[in-house]
Parts: sequence; C-alpha cells; structure tokens
Amino acid sequence: MKYILVTGGVISGVGKGVISSSFDAGTFSPYEHGEVYVLDDGGEVDLDLGNYERFLDVTLHRDNNITTGKIYQLVIDRERRGDYLGKTVQVVPHVTDAIQEWVEKVAQIPVSRSGKAPEVCIIELGGTIGDIESMAFVEAFRQFQFRVKRENFCVAHVSLIPQPRSTGEHKTKPTQSSVRELRGLGLSPDIIVCRSEKPIDQSVKDKISNFCHVAPDQVICIPDLSSIYKVPIFMETHGIVEYLNDRLKLGINPMPPARKFMKQWIELSDKIENLRNEVNIALIGKYTRLEDSYTSITKALQHAANSLGYKVNIKFIDSSKLEKAMLSEDPVVYHEAWHELCKTDGIVVPGGFGRRGVEGKIEACRWCRENNKPFLGICLGFQTAVIEFARNILKLENANTAECDEMVEHPVIIDMPEHNPGQLGGTMRLGKRTTVFKESASLSKIKRLYGKVSSIEERHRHRYEVNPKYIKDIEDAGLKFVGVDKDAERMEIFELENHPYYVAVQFHPEYLSRPMAPSPPFVGLILAAKDKLKSYLARGCKLSPREHSDYDETDEEDEDCSYDKENVKTHESDSSSAYSSSGVL
Repeated sequence: MKYILVTGGVISGVGKGVISSSFDAGTFSPYEHGEVYVLDDGGEVDLDLGNYERFLDVTLHRDNNITTGKIYQLVIDRERRGDYLGKTVQVVPHVTDAIQEWVEKVAQIPVSRSGKAPEVCIIELGGTIGDIESMAFVEAFRQFQFRVKRENFCVAHVSLIPQPRSTGEHKTKPTQSSVRELRGLGLSPDIIVCRSEKPIDQSVKDKISNFCHVAPDQVICIPDLSSIYKVPIFMETHGIVEYLNDRLKLGINPMPPARKFMKQWIELSDKIENLRNEVNIALIGKYTRLEDSYTSITKALQHAANSLGYKVNIKFIDSSKLEKAMLSEDPVVYHEAWHELCKTDGIVVPGGFGRRGVEGKIEACRWCRENNKPFLGICLGFQTAVIEFARNILKLENANTAECDEMVEHPVIIDMPEHNPGQLGGTMRLGKRTTVFKESASLSKIKRLYGKVSSIEERHRHRYEVNPKYIKDIEDAGLKFVGVDKDAERMEIFELENHPYYVAVQFHPEYLSRPMAPSPPFVGLILAAKDKLKSYLARGCKLSPREHSDYDETDEEDEDCSYDKENVKTHESDSSSAYSSSGVL
C-alpha cells in the first residue's frame, strides 16, 4: 500500500480537499461546519468527504472520516476492556498507535465499483500545521513514515502564497515558515503545492525550492483556475504523475499519454469553459449566510446544468425573509426577497431542522404551485410542500409538522418510530435506502428521468415522515406519491398533476450526483426551468440533435490535452479559490 499525506500551511481552507482529490457529523451546526454529508452506510461526516466522492467517483465509508473524538473513544474502550493491562494510557504510544492502525485498516477497504482493494491511500490532515488539535495526528504520521518505509509514504504540503495589494509581490515567507514547522515536527514535504490568486513567477518558485529544501520540479504553483475540474489537468501537465510514479515506485511503465487517462476531465473542463447559456435557480434555505451549508446541492445543480449546456446562477434566499411576519418587521427585506425569487427560472427548497424559516419555505412552495414555477423539494422541502398542499387545497388551515408544533390539530408530518426525542445525534433514518416506484407511476416525469426503473437507491437523513392518515386525501386532490419505501409505508417521492415540474423527494439526491453522472431530479428541474423537459421526455430522455450541437462544443479530434504552463486562464472570484473549504479525512 502506498500513502500520500496532504498537509496544509499558513491558513485553513487553502484547497487541500481539491488537491487531494486531484491525485486520482450529525449534530454539526451548518453555520460552523458547512453541510453534514451522509454516506451510504449512514455515516454523517464533514463536507470534504463529499468532495472526494464527487471528484473521484468513489464510495466512502464512515471509517474514512477519522476524528480525534473517534480515536479517543477507541482508546478509552480498549482501556476499559483491559487491553493495556493497567498501564498508564498516554498520547504516545496509545493514541498515535490507534491512529496508525486505523489508517492501515481503512486503506484496505474497497471504494470503487470494481471491489478491488485500493493501491494508494490519500490522507488529508485537517487544519494547518501547528494547530494543537492535530498534534497527535502529526506525531502519528511521523512514526507512520518509518512503519511503512520511505518508498511507500509521500508528503504533499499545500500552502498559500499571498500577494499583498500594497506591493503586488508574491510573498514566500509564510510558506517557508510552515514548511520549517512541518520539518520541526518530523515530516519533510516531498511536494509543495503553492496556492495563489494569480500565476506565480518562476523566480518565486525557485525561491521556494531553495529555502524549503526541495527540487524545483517538486514545487507546483496552482493559481485560481476558471474551474476546479482543471486542477487535475493542471497538476498532470506539471509532472505530478511522473513524480509520484518515481517517488512511490508505482511501476506504471510505460506511462499512458495524458489524452487517454485525462480525457474525461479535459472534455468536462472544456465544456464548462465554453458554456453559452445560463439558468437562474433560487435556493430557499435556512442557513444561507454560509453557502457551504448547501455545497452538495450547489454541486448537483452545477452537474445537471453543465451536462445540459447551461451555466447555473444560484441565488441564496433566506426563507425567513419570505414569511409574512417579515412584511411588518422589515418590508424592504421582505419585498426584495420575493423580488429575487420571482426573477428565477426554478426553485429548490432543501432540507433543514427546526422551526425557524419553515413558514417561508411553505410560502415558496405555494408560490411555485400556483404559478407553475419549476420546483424541487428535498427532505424538509418535501415536507413543507405537503403542509402547504394540506393547508390550501385540503383546507386544513392548521396543518403543520409535529417538529414545529407537537399539539397541532392536523399533523400531516409526524416523527418516525426511530426518532428518539431526547437525543439528536444518530437517531435519524440514515444512509442509502431503496425507493420503489408505484405501478401507477408509469407516466411519472421523475420515474422517466430515472430511466423507468422499478426502484432506486438514494441516501436519506430525516426524522419525520408524511402521516399515513392524510395520504389518501392528499392523493385524491392531485398530489401523487409516486415513490414509497420497500414496505410501502413511507412516502418518498411526490409529483403534482398538471404542473410543468413540481417534484419533491424525502431523500437527498444531491449526495449521489457526480460531474459526469448528474442526479435525475436536478436534471428535470433544469430542463423544466428552460421549458425543455416535455420535449426531452418525449424523445426518451434525449436531447434533440440541435441541442446536442449547441451543448457539445468539444472537438473530438483535438486530443492535444495540455495546458500552457505559463499562460493559465484565471478567475479571481472562482470556486477553486485559495480560500475554498477543506476539512478532515
């Protein structure tokens, strides 16, 4: 097994996650940590594992997320069982040994569709070198490099090269300091990845090489690129594959040409670069102050739009600003929020917990239903749409969710038996579960978007469900539950009759969306937003020849898949910014 340890210096959020991917936690507050990402096995983890799954098209497991809490719990359990024979439990060797053993165990777990054991394990060390929180991990990996031998262990250090406006000059001192600190802790970087807003001169690169004690070809300078999908291509053109093949003795000989193994990335990045059309989508959320709270939905919208030839513009709208109470509290904010919503081509109402902002989500659902606006509800968005329908179509004025009002007269949304009200963490319906399409759903838009299959598997994260008592009345009024769980007890998907696209799902389709395999519910939303869904379905879920020619601009014969190393097209306000998010693997 080969191991690549990716560390960060100067600041957190420098882009370690994207760099790691380019080498080919249930009670978290979204405002503090970003979104909680759910894995197939129900693991609730940091959003960075979502980045890895999307970038590498792999399926990770809860044990791929190693945290201090997990390690300490493991050590405590071992001590309680008597594994340490009464000895004093210390950070070294007990905690550090536990970390190393965990890494070695997880590295052997298959993550690809082939089911084969991995050959290379990439480890991202969260935060920045010098953080007290990660000291035990740093010491563990210092020991680990000798445990697995030098030819099996490589360190890549990702650091920021700031460029103060006052001088306009790239500064290398912060990187020199972080590398010096890393060396002082016993780890020497084999590769230094320098992140910057603008391209770095060769003289700066030479200076880093000289003062950080690495060869010039071991310094890779990555400026902000116009797309994060250009990062793997950029790194390949700068010799990263050849270097790792030699450094880790990977035995790839002869080396395949880049145009072969990088073809998909090149075509994807070229397609995104040449998008001519735009689509505007509003995301009506509760945690819109931190856009990382909806990273997976943002990515899923991008995947779907890009695959259809559109650049998606996402407008984040705080659902509480749409509530009638806001009209009296701050009329300007209220009208501005509604004005922004009305200008968009389609609406997404995502998940969330708690009562704040729920009424605003319900109002957004009502507006989409009444005005034939394409709508996709997810998790809580599914539930608020059911509440809105019960209130305004079934005339159950007091309909609500038991989450917001336990004594409500018409609880159309109730908590599930699995939900333990006294404990929030780990009490939900989590992970990948099967949804079965009803036989009556043969003409359903969403079923056809999924390829007319009889069942699908998607990831779930919820505590509440539709009250069976109201299902028949809701369906009789035109809101059809076309997908249910395997026991046909829980409602999973609904679709409104006689509407361009009014679809909601109890699961989270965004978690399984991939750049080259977009999620069907999001594809349907984008198509409906551009008034192309009807023709797309009529052709058997295929684009027309004219649309293909508009969307696929890549010249198949142009297989010179290289980029000019000295003349990289950059964007200053780009999603691959030096300040993008990262976390712990």
